[in-house]
Amino acid sequence: MSSNDDPVAIPMIERKPNDLPGMDTSDLNTFTGEAVLSFHNISYRETVQSGFPFRKKTCVIERLSNINGIMKPGLNAIMGPQDGSRTLLLDVLAARKDPRGLLGDVLINGKPRPANFKCTSGYVPQNDMVMHTMTVRENVEFSAALRLPMSITRDEKRRRINEVLELLHLDEESNVKPRSKELRKRTSIAMELITGHPVLFLEDPTTDLDLSTTTDVFSVLRRMSKRGQTIIFSITQPPYSIFRFFDTLTLVASGKVMFHGPAQKALEYFTSAGYNYDSLNNPVDFFLDIISGGSSAILDTEEDCYEADKYKELPERQHQVTEKLANMFAQSSLYSEMRTELDPLLGEQKVGRSSALEEITCVTPFWHQLWWITCRSFKKFQCFSWVTVIQAIIEVIMAVVIGTIFYFLQDDCTEVQRRTAVLYLLTGFECFTSLSARELFMNDRDHFLHEHTSGYYSVSSYFLGKLLAELVPRRLLQSIILTVIIFIISGIRRDVKGFFTMIFTATMLVYSASSVSLSLGAGENAAAIPTYLIINYIMFMLFTSGLSLYHINFMYDLSWIQYFSIPHYGFSALQHNEFLGQNFCPEHKTAEISRCQGYVICTTEEYLANQGIDISSWGFWKNYVALGCIMIIFLSITYVQLLSLKKKRYF
Repeated sequence: MSSNDDPVAIPMIERKPNDLPGMDTSDLNTFTGEAVLSFHNISYRETVQSGFPFRKKTCVIERLSNINGIMKPGLNAIMGPQDGSRTLLLDVLAARKDPRGLLGDVLINGKPRPANFKCTSGYVPQNDMVMHTMTVRENVEFSAALRLPMSITRDEKRRRINEVLELLHLDEESNVKPRSKELRKRTSIAMELITGHPVLFLEDPTTDLDLSTTTDVFSVLRRMSKRGQTIIFSITQPPYSIFRFFDTLTLVASGKVMFHGPAQKALEYFTSAGYNYDSLNNPVDFFLDIISGGSSAILDTEEDCYEADKYKELPERQHQVTEKLANMFAQSSLYSEMRTELDPLLGEQKVGRSSALEEITCVTPFWHQLWWITCRSFKKFQCFSWVTVIQAIIEVIMAVVIGTIFYFLQDDCTEVQRRTAVLYLLTGFECFTSLSARELFMNDRDHFLHEHTSGYYSVSSYFLGKLLAELVPRRLLQSIILTVIIFIISGIRRDVKGFFTMIFTATMLVYSASSVSLSLGAGENAAAIPTYLIINYIMFMLFTSGLSLYHINFMYDLSWIQYFSIPHYGFSALQHNEFLGQNFCPEHKTAEISRCQGYVICTTEEYLANQGIDISSWGFWKNYVALGCIMIIFLSITYVQLLSLKKKRYF
C-alpha cells in the first residue's frame, strides 16, 4: 500500500466533472459539477409501535430536531456518540430514509434535490456491499456497466475503471476476490467513484480498518474533494492524523447540533466557552467527551457543583448537557455566519415533502441490466460449485436408495402399489429439496436494496436475472438427476414419451414448490417466518396424498384440500403418466391373473378411477395447469414483496 506522499496519477479526477461524457449539466436529474448541499430546519420523526398485537400503542419520536447546515466541496464529517443521530442525519441528507418522517428542506445549489437523488449521488454503506464471489475488477465493472450511460464506449469505461483502481491502489489486487475488510472497503468506494457523481456519502468508512488503511482511504478522499467533489461521511472516533483532513465538522447528539463549522475552529470554539482541554488529548476525544456529558463537559466555574451532581441520573445529565450545548451553538457567531450563507440559498422556496423523492431511475435499458445480473448471478452459482456438487451427491445417493428398494418392478398387478410408492417418494423428495430456494432472495436482500436504490437496475431485471441464473439451473439439475436414476434402476414405464413426461412433471413440481419457498423468503419479515411452517405444509399435503396408498380416500371427505396441495397435483400427474394404457393381467399369463384377486383390477384405468384420478386428457393436463398457476401466483407474490421491500428499506 502506498504512503500518503507517493505521487498518484489521477487523470480522470483532474478533469472537470462536467467534462465527463454522457452527462448533461443542464438537467438537474443528472447534475454534475460542484454541488453545495444545504439543509434548513431539518427534523425527522419516526412512528414507533409497542405493546401486544391488536393492542399496540403508537407514539411519534423526534430523532432529529431543527438542524441547519451547509456542506461544500471538501471533506464534511458528521460525528457524535453512539445514539444513532450521526448516521440518521447522514441518511436523511442522502435521501436514504423514508421521506414521510422528514420536515424541512434539503437543497442542492439552492434547488430541491432531484427526485432520483439516490441514483445521482454515491453512497458507501458501513457494511460494504461487494460480491465476495467476484474479483475487485469484476465488482467495479458491474457498477460501471449499469451506472454509466450506454453512450459511453466500452474502451472509455475500461479506461475509467483502470484509473479508479489505480487511484485507490487496487490495480495490483484487481484480480483478487475482496475477502478482507480493508479490500472490501476500498472496492466499495471504487464502485461509487466510477460514476463521477459530485456528492459522495460514506457511512463510518473507518469501521474495522487499521490506521494505515484508514489514512490511505482518507488520503484518496482528500484528493477527490480537492477536485471539487462534496464528500459527506459519518465517523466514530478518528485519530488526529485523520481529523486534520476534515474541512467541516458537524457534532450531533440526541438529535441536536452541538457544533457545525470549519473543523479547525472546533477546538477554539469549545475552549473559548470555558471547557478544559488537555494538550496531550486528541481533540476528537475532547469533543465527544463534551457532547456525551463526560468530565470535559464541566466548566471551570462548575467544578465545585460537580461532586454533588455526579450521582445524578446519567440520562438526565446528558439531556441537560445536550440542551445547553445546542443553545450555546444557536447563540454563537458561527451559527450567525452559517445563517448568512443559508438564508440566500433557501430564498422564497417552500419545498414540500412528497413521494417524488422515492423515484428510482436507471441509465441502462432492461435487457442490458438483465444480462449483467444474470452473468453475475451465474458466477456466484459457479463459485459455490462445491455446494452444488454436494447437493448432487445427495440426490444421487437418495435416488439410488429409492431405486434399489424398488429394483426392477415387475409388469403384473401385484406391483401396482410398489410403483405408486416409488412415484410418491419421488414427489415428496422433489418437494423437500425446494425448501432451500427460500434463501435465494433472502441472503442478497441488503445487496438488492443498496444497488436498486442507487440505480443499478430495476426490480424486474433483478428478479428475472436471479431466477434464470440461480434457481432454474440448480433446481433443473437436481430434478433431472433424481428422476433419471430412479427411472433407470426401478424399471418404471420405459417408453420415451413416458420418460420425458416424467422429467417435465418432476420439474413442474419442484418449481411450483420452490415458488412457495421464494414467496416466504423475499418479504420484510422473512427471517421471522420459520422454515418448519413450509415443512408442515408439505408434510400435511403429502400425508393426505399418501393415504391413497392404503386405499383411504381421505380427499373424498375433504376434497377442497387438493386445490391447495402441490404434492397432490404432481403425484396425480405421475400416476396418470405411469399407469394409463397399461394392462398388468394379459390373457396369456394365467398365473399372474390368479394373483390379481383382491385389491387391484388388471386394467390400470380402473385403478386410477378408484384413486379418484380423472383418466381423460384434461384430467392429466389440469395438473400442469394447476402447478403452473400456483407457480405464477407465488412468483408474483415474491415480485410484489420485492417491490414493497424497497419502499420500506432505504440503503
